[in-house]
Parts: sequence; C-alpha cells; structure tokens
Amino acid sequence: MKNFKQIAILTILFGFSVTYHLQAQNNTIRIQSENPNIVLPPLPYAENELEPYISAQTVMLHYGKHLKGYIDNVNRLVKDDSQLMGKDLETIVKQSEGTLYNNAAQAWNHIFYFDAFSSHAQHQPSGDLAKQINKQWGDFSNFKTAFESIANSLFGSGWIWLVKNKNGSLDIIGESNAGNVLKGDKKPLLGVDVWEHAYYLDYQNRRANHVNGLWNIIDWSIVERRYDEK
Repeated sequence: MKNFKQIAILTILFGFSVTYHLQAQNNTIRIQSENPNIVLPPLPYAENELEPYISAQTVMLHYGKHLKGYIDNVNRLVKDDSQLMGKDLETIVKQSEGTLYNNAAQAWNHIFYFDAFSSHAQHQPSGDLAKQINKQWGDFSNFKTAFESIANSLFGSGWIWLVKNKNGSLDIIGESNAGNVLKGDKKPLLGVDVWEHAYYLDYQNRRANHVNGLWNIIDWSIVERRYDEK
C-alpha cells in the first residue's frame, strides 16, 4: 500500500465512516470504528524496504515505538481539552500548546516524514518544483548542499523542513525539538528528522551520513505532489 494523500483524516470519530485516500490505489477504504482516537496508520512499505539507508530495526523502533508513543500521548492528553477532543491531528497541532502540542506535532511530523520515502523513489524533482529549486539555488545539487548544511548545523534535536510560501517560493527551515511549520502560513513539503533516535542505530553520532543517505529514498514525486496541491 503506497502513500496516504491526507494526514488530516487520521482521526476516527465515534459512529462515523472515515475515508482514506490512497495514492497508489485509485479507490477508497471506509472504516467504521467505535474508537474516537487518533490511530497509527499502516507503514506504506515493508520495514526492510529502506535498507541500507534506514535499517529495518530503526524503522520498527522509530515508527512502531516512538511514533506510536506520541500518538498514545495525544490520545491521553487531548481528553483534557474539550475544544480539541475528537479533532483531526492537523487541527490539534495548529491549535494546541505545551505538552499536547509537542506530542501532536511529533506524531504529525513522523507520519509526514515516513510518508515521503520509497524503495523505488524518484530521485530528483521535476516540473514546477524543479524549476523553483533551480531558480533559487541554481540546481538540485546546490539545493541538497544547502539543505544538508542547515540539517547538520541545527543544535540538538529537531526537524528540517522544505516549505512552500504563498507566492510559490521555497524555504529551508530548521526547527528545534517538535517544531512544526503548520502553525504558520507555510506549506510543508518535506520534513527530515534529526533527532538521534532517527539514526543512532545505523549511524551512531554521524548525523551528516544519515541526512546524506536519505536522498536515496526520498521520493520526489511525493514532494512534487505536495508542492502542486493547492
């Protein structure tokens, strides 16, 4: 099963059918549930498909343990917020603060991160996204150098984002800890996790090797689709 089109539909509300849109399959799946919680979506590939750049063990722990832990925390914490209880994950990220925000943002960030990978990835952007990258950075190689520089210089833990501005231009932004760009007016296109739990089993403290390896599995057809979506 390939990548999900929307993360905002992760919340299953009591007594309602929720439609999941799957990019790789031109159909819909309707799920009836009595559980009002945010749910962990299925990984869109096998745990070992990203090797050797991300090991199966790292995927299992990162997706199945760390991400699940954030989702479990959101479901526990949101019960104390009557305004956000039952809302989708994106809404919770945008409207929450403190501990709830940290866990909701981390959950959203991780789903978005893993959703951009494929073992059969398109390794370079094309179309309007490629034109904008070339306009701002000269070529894709220069863009990757700029992205890696920001990723490797971010102090401590956090996320590196490629974002689209309202005028179509791009920015590379480093955010500490659970930092998520949804609270602003920028559209996230790609998020890279530089917390040590994302790479320590595979690269120990060599963050630069982790970031560089991701170019082999980032599927630019997915990032392009995000850029083109209104």
